[in-house]
Amino acid sequence: MARGIARAVSFGGRATTGWCSYRRVTVAVCLGNLVAALLVLRSLTAPASFTPTAPNRETVHYTEEQIRRVEESIRIRREAEPVELVQAVEKLKKVFAREEKRRKELPLVLKQKISYDIIQRLQDLGITAASHSKEGTLKRALEFNWRMVMEDIGLWIPEEVSHTVYDDKPENEPEEEEIVAGPPLSPQCNAELHTDYDGAAVRWGLTHHKETAADCCQACLDQAKNAKPGELKCNIWVYCPSEFGCFSPDKYEHKHQECWLKQADHPKLNFKDKYSESYRDAHPNAPVVVPWMSGVVSA
Repeated sequence: MARGIARAVSFGGRATTGWCSYRRVTVAVCLGNLVAALLVLRSLTAPASFTPTAPNRETVHYTEEQIRRVEESIRIRREAEPVELVQAVEKLKKVFAREEKRRKELPLVLKQKISYDIIQRLQDLGITAASHSKEGTLKRALEFNWRMVMEDIGLWIPEEVSHTVYDDKPENEPEEEEIVAGPPLSPQCNAELHTDYDGAAVRWGLTHHKETAADCCQACLDQAKNAKPGELKCNIWVYCPSEFGCFSPDKYEHKHQECWLKQADHPKLNFKDKYSESYRDAHPNAPVVVPWMSGVVSA
């Protein structure tokens, strides 16, 4: 009994193994790939069969009144086009193109005059091809005074152009005085425009600003009056009236309304009126005119 069961199992196992063999599985896979390839090929060659058909659209019918209105709107748009303006612009473009072409060439009258003058001058030389060579003719032509021809046709240019500047200002007329902002300065201030005096600093202008030059001078007078024994007494004031600041060769930026109070037993000028050319060469940022104004107060 046990042997029969074992044989049956063995027979069944061999049968199952024979049905699912490697060869049969390979054939089944190949058939599946072939079917898939055929389906893909069909979808590529006949895509319309897979796409849904679009629904039929109903034909729109317009009435005679609607058609008439459409035609009327088209006619109005055409009439509104600036046809004449476009044509005028095209004509102007052609005219400008012709004028531009003419400008690149010499006028015909000028060409004829130059040609006539050249022929006439060559004939006046009295040279024939039989008696002289071409080199001689060319030499004589080049030595000719063509400046006269250029002058005749209006092409003469002088070698030098003289220009004289006439000063029509009366000799004894006084110079216009510059206007200084603020109230008039006291005669005791001895104000001098475009002037910078040297001296020991009693009050630094970097932190000492005044509204006007008169206020700066008054500050100098007040400091000298209220100075304690042993302190320097101000006798020089220097003010920056320019809204753009004032130049100085030091490292600081001197701004508008700076008021410097100084003291010197023998006041000396730093700069007066204009900076010299050599100084401006050494200091490229220096202006032409001295921007400061200052004065030595009277005792």
